[in-house]
Order: sequence, then C-alpha cells, then structure tokens
Amino acid sequence: MRDQGIPLSKKLSANLQELDKALATDTNFDIIVRKIEFAGREAALIFVDGLVNDNSMIEILRGLARAEKADIRFNTFHKVFHRFIHYTEVKEVDAYEEIVNQVLSGQLAMLIDGEDHAIMIDVRTYPARGPEEPDLEKVVRGSRDGFTETLVFNTALIRRRLRDPKLRIEILTVGTRTKSDIVVCYIEDIANPELVDSVKQKIREVKIDGVTMAEKSLEELITPGSAWNPYPRVRFTERPDVAAAHLLEGHVIVMVDTSPSAIVLPATFFHHLQHAEEFRQNPASGLFIRWVRFFGVFVSIFILPLWLLVSLEPQLLPEPLAFIGPEEVGRVPLFAQFVLAEIAVEMIRLATIHTPSPIATAMGIIAAILIGDIAIQIGLFVPEVILYTAIAAIGTFMTPSQELAMANRLVRLFLLVLVGLFQLPGLVFGVLFVLGYLAATRSFGVPYLWPLIPFNWGAMKTILERPPVAISMHRPSVLKPRDARRRPALGAARKPTAPGDRDRDKGRFRRRRRNSSEKDD
Repeated sequence: MRDQGIPLSKKLSANLQELDKALATDTNFDIIVRKIEFAGREAALIFVDGLVNDNSMIEILRGLARAEKADIRFNTFHKVFHRFIHYTEVKEVDAYEEIVNQVLSGQLAMLIDGEDHAIMIDVRTYPARGPEEPDLEKVVRGSRDGFTETLVFNTALIRRRLRDPKLRIEILTVGTRTKSDIVVCYIEDIANPELVDSVKQKIREVKIDGVTMAEKSLEELITPGSAWNPYPRVRFTERPDVAAAHLLEGHVIVMVDTSPSAIVLPATFFHHLQHAEEFRQNPASGLFIRWVRFFGVFVSIFILPLWLLVSLEPQLLPEPLAFIGPEEVGRVPLFAQFVLAEIAVEMIRLATIHTPSPIATAMGIIAAILIGDIAIQIGLFVPEVILYTAIAAIGTFMTPSQELAMANRLVRLFLLVLVGLFQLPGLVFGVLFVLGYLAATRSFGVPYLWPLIPFNWGAMKTILERPPVAISMHRPSVLKPRDARRRPALGAARKPTAPGDRDRDKGRFRRRRRNSSEKDD
C-alpha cells in the first residue's frame, strides 16, 4: 500500500532529481546527498548535516560493505532492509513527500537503484542540553531533573517514572511548514476517553504554517474560550515528577518538540496554586507552606486596593486601626502613586530578565533602593506606597504559576482603578465581577473554580490541606476518570476477637491437633 503523495520511481537518477528540487540541495549547504555503491548496486544517502549521528552512519556503511553481489541479486530491497541494515529504527516509505518530511526532521534516507521504495533510518541526534532542574519550579529536597528541548528525552523521563503498560504516548504533527512533533500522553485505563479524543481532535484541527512559540502557540490554538482571558486554562510544568503525578490523576499531558515545558490539561485555578515543595515535605510542613502561599497570593491581589480604599475613606477603619493610611498624601494623588509604583516594579522585573545573571541581582537591589528612596525624598511617593507595593510584589513572586501571577497582577491593577474612581462600590463590583468571570470560565469542560464552584467538600479538603499519601485514595471526580480509586478497595474488616474467643479458638486448635495425632497412630 502506497503512502499518500507521488510514488518513487525505480530509477535512482529520477528519484534524486525530484528530491534535489524539493530539498534544494544546490542551495542548502547542509542537505547532503552521498552517493555510494555496494554489491554492484548504486545507492544514495540523503540527510541533514548536524542532525544525524556520525557513528551510527559509519556502522550502517560497514554493514553494507559486507554485502556481496550474489547476496542481493534477487529480492534486493527485502534483503538489504532485513540483513544488511544493522540498525533498529528503520522503516519503508514509497513517496517523495514522506522522504522530504522525514529527512528534514533529521532522519537518513537511503535509495537504491532499481527499487521504488526507500529506507528511512532514524539516526537523529539533536543538539540538546542535560535534564537540569527548572529555575521556576525548584525544590529544597527532590529530583533535580527537568524537561529539555528534545522530545524523546522528555518522554523517557516520564517513562522512567511510570512503567505502566497502559501509558500511551501518541505523536501528532502540527504546522504545514514547521511540521512540529506534538506528543499526547495519558494513561489509557485512567484518563477520560472523551477528554483524550477532544484534545487530539483539537490538535488535528489546527491549520497554521507553524507553532513558532512551541507550547504557548499550541495552547492558544487548542484552548477553548476567549483568548483575552488573562487566567491560564492549562498548567505548564518543566518537572517530570509533576507531569507523572497529574497523569495518575487522569490529566492529559501535551508536549511540543523544542520546548522544555509540558502542558497539563484540564487545569483549575487551584492547580496553579500547588507546588512540588508541599509534597516533598511532611504533611504538617506541607500544610504550613501551602497556607503561607495562599496568604501571599491573597495579599498580592488585595493589599493595594484595600489600603487605597481606607486611605480615601478613613471612616471605614475601626478605631484600633486608625493609624493605617498616610498623614500627608503628597503632591501626587495616591491612585497615581500606586500606578507609577506598579509600572516601576514591572520595569525592574523586565530589566533583571534582560540583564546578565552576574549583575542582575545587584541591579535589581540598587534600582529598588535608589528609586524608592529618592522618590520618597522628592515627594513623588508616600513611604507606605513603597512598603505595600513591595509586599504585593513578594506575594506575586510567591505564586507558583507565572501565568497566574501575571493574571493576578492585572486584576490588582483593575481593582486599583475601580477603587480610585468609585471607592468602596468599585471594589465590591470589581471583586464580584472577577469571581463571576472565573466561575464562568472552563478548562476543557472543567469548571475553573472547582471544587469551590460547584462546591465539593471532599475535594475542597484536599485543597485546603496537604493530604497524606496514605489517605489519598480517590482521583478528582471532576475529571471523570475511568478508574476513580488510586488503590484497590480493601477487603471487609474482620470483627475483633474477644479474649475469651481467642482462648476457645486455641482450645479447638489443640484438640484438632491431638485428634489428628491419634489417627496417625
């Protein structure tokens, strides 16, 4: 059965002529066409320089050199394919388009004169770095490996942790020009088949020339809903242990070649508040860490709007808290001070990203001290504005998900604007609007605020506390997993035996042994 596309010819010269046009071998210096001869037959090897393993190619050529003319006189292609190509990953193709696509992805194509089939040999070796610990998801104690830009390394890191024969890793292709490899991972007897089919169908329906920004471009193409919603509806992770944990819950993992980040879907708001560090500590410490993080995220959103509100309306404060608020507002309105402070913090953050690492920390500290101190001295900022802006920035950096942190920053600015314009009614309206908007948001059919809306107390307990592994027996019901239990159901509990019953059992056992001995005698 032929592949789709123009079939190969039996003449090697005709095949090379067509492939020269498709691959522009005269123009592209890195497309190599190596003509060889073995056992009296002409052949050609086509590959991209820099994407193939030289040692593997040498071994293949050595195997071909051992062939004699009598060995391949009849049924040439079959004998070369099975006897003289000493390599594991080989396949047969018979169309020009297939050869072009595979060669550009890094494989080696071998064409033999007189044969209308080609042999594709996967000797790819992409430039890659080692699996280092991700900068955004560091832990004090735990594994130090992370995803890399090479897709086969990433799938191997997941396979190493999940040796389940039901683990499925399917590959798809997206982009008419980039032809990027996309991998969909799930556990067949756990993941909801409707979810898996929906994800794969959305990926297949993508019609674009290329996903230039890898996983981010793909996320915007397959995520349902408004593209202007700042809240992330999928979770990104660079840790293979986090990806494996989500697979065991019934999630689907999507990975894109050339990207070290994996997409976890579906994802709720509370998925973005969890961090691997909580599960690397004992449950009590994990609970403390989680609640400190929750508090930091809450503070990052509400501390600036609330302080601005009580500064504009001091009568809202009870008498013991009357000290909160500036004694003198200064020459610039408070609302404008907060907006300028937010912009200054963002400028410093962006500057540290684009500054070389050895001086990034020093630059950030110097910029913050100089800007804050001088701005206070000249009367541009009130000291409390600098203080609360710094606290809000710390809470933002405590947010595990960078995407959620950016969304919360935009919500904070939105609430600041409403408070500056409408005071208390503006804050109330803004909070209700954001909650309603999040309640209406869905991630692949899953409510974004689950288990808060709709409320599920059993699942909410696992959010509010870091549950011990021993009692984590159920998978999230909202994912509709095929296997809802993480451990098999325990057998019926036996009724405790009273001391008198134990004595009677021992007596029966002794009598049984005595009767058995008498029969033997």
